[in-house]
Amino acid sequence: MELLIMINACKIASASRVTAVIPCFPYARQDKKDKGFFDIPVDNLYAEPAVLKWIRENISEWRNCTIVSPDAGGAKRVTSIADRLNVDFALIHKERKKANEVDRMVLVGDVKDRVAILVDDMADTCGTICHAADKLLSAGATRVYAILTHGIFSGPAISRINNACFEAVVVTNTIPQEDKMKHCSKIQVIDISMILAEAIRRTHNGESVSYLFSHVPL
Repeated sequence: MELLIMINACKIASASRVTAVIPCFPYARQDKKDKGFFDIPVDNLYAEPAVLKWIRENISEWRNCTIVSPDAGGAKRVTSIADRLNVDFALIHKERKKANEVDRMVLVGDVKDRVAILVDDMADTCGTICHAADKLLSAGATRVYAILTHGIFSGPAISRINNACFEAVVVTNTIPQEDKMKHCSKIQVIDISMILAEAIRRTHNGESVSYLFSHVPL
């Protein structure tokens, strides 16, 4: 509603064009059933290039890692990252009773004697990724990392991460994390401000935004 009011104010003030930059699109969770459709041009920005850069720069054994999806829905995401790194991937099949409640987990793939990197689009209460981390460790993973685009971290999330076996939980700063980092030393942040800035510049100048799907702006 705030965004709607601000856009309306800009239009009333005779703005020729209004572009909304939304780092974390609200009400986009899978359990929000009422999905609408855009009738205006939309560019979906991806954190994948920044994630690949972080993995290569911060995990020394990244060549001996397995990229893991905590659910079957994220399979496309992890296969893309695994292909770019030329490593294996695995996924955890979970049967979910209702939103935020995990029932049973089955690992499909091999993580024995490897670094396991969990990749997901968002984490809310972190029940899923913490269960997944335990599953990976029991399957023989040497270390477990989690890389998430949006770190919502509500309710018991921080205490769960603190008690879990993660080496690090890496999130982008689409949602401010300074306060959460004070209470959890495992949280690390990838800054995506340059991706947003370059997207704004390219949109304003009529240049291609698709360059950002595979490159991190310097």
